[in-house]
Amino acid sequence: MASTTMPGHTVSLGELRRAAEPHFGGKSANLGELLASGIPVPPGFAISAGAFGLFLEENGLRERVSEVLRELDADDVKGLRSVSGELYQLICSAPLPEALEGEILRRYREIAGAAGEENPPVAVRSSAIGEDSEQATFAGQQKTYLWVRGAESVCEAVRKCWASLYSPEALSYRARMVAAGSEPAMGVTVQMMVDAEVAGVMFTCNPLSGDPSTVAVNASWGLGEAVVAGEVTPDEYRLSKVTGEVLHRSIGRKHLEYRPDPASAGVRTVEVEPERQEISCLEEEHLRALVEVARRVERHFGTHQDIEWALARGRGLPDALFVVQSRPVTTVRRRGGEPPRARSAIELVMGTFGVVSDEERGRS
Repeated sequence: MASTTMPGHTVSLGELRRAAEPHFGGKSANLGELLASGIPVPPGFAISAGAFGLFLEENGLRERVSEVLRELDADDVKGLRSVSGELYQLICSAPLPEALEGEILRRYREIAGAAGEENPPVAVRSSAIGEDSEQATFAGQQKTYLWVRGAESVCEAVRKCWASLYSPEALSYRARMVAAGSEPAMGVTVQMMVDAEVAGVMFTCNPLSGDPSTVAVNASWGLGEAVVAGEVTPDEYRLSKVTGEVLHRSIGRKHLEYRPDPASAGVRTVEVEPERQEISCLEEEHLRALVEVARRVERHFGTHQDIEWALARGRGLPDALFVVQSRPVTTVRRRGGEPPRARSAIELVMGTFGVVSDEERGRS
């Protein structure tokens, strides 16, 4: 039976449903819904927002954090940076509560058992409460850590996700959009990585025109970070949601891709071979599979979705295709209304799925 509450502070993604969003955040709850509906989603687990509260309490940080948040000035850029740096250091240097650390280690071992390897790579993503709702646009305000290996590194990435609640951008956003003195709530999603040959995002409507009869797909080689960060011009496809027909195709220059870094944790950029840079990274069968998944996801949630997906390296369909995230479309032109400020779907995509830190890209 699906869980909406839990005895501890972690739960398998497959046990979550939409009602768990106030406890685990939209990202984790939506993944649980997708798993329940039979959508292919990599295995993983969720850490509750209550775990962050416990962490603050046991380390004596709650009072200091609350004091700092009450004094926020959204227009004081220097002050926001100073506050952000202080809170980052406090959170990242504090130990996890022993019981919570034990739960995380147990869940990670479960992923390892399913993967058949001792230290499988996972993505550690923020799942802020309200982040993925139709009304909120928190997405992109917190960090994502890719290709994290080993239990100790997972625990470190969890702390960094919590600390990202207090980045200068997130602090400024919160100060302007919500009560600055309130304590933000943060769940965390830990999910098996897909070694993607191709990845990208898709909208179950046209985000520029609002046309509900089309699916808009953006794709590039390697992990999806190159698309999300706007570092390549991805291939763009507009497809009929009804027939799957390709209505528009634009092949971009995909000169780099993100791959796992064999020398260390995280990912790195590599140059795409010249002969692959300006050819389509998706075949017709891939596009048909993506449209079918888009239909199923939208049907399940009952509203337009933007979806992060990946095609696993070395696998054929249908086993290759995974959905790693889905959330309601929050920026779309209303028919007869003003278009969004973005000039293309790419600009809408860039802030959709969270920020991958420079350290995870293998940069200083």
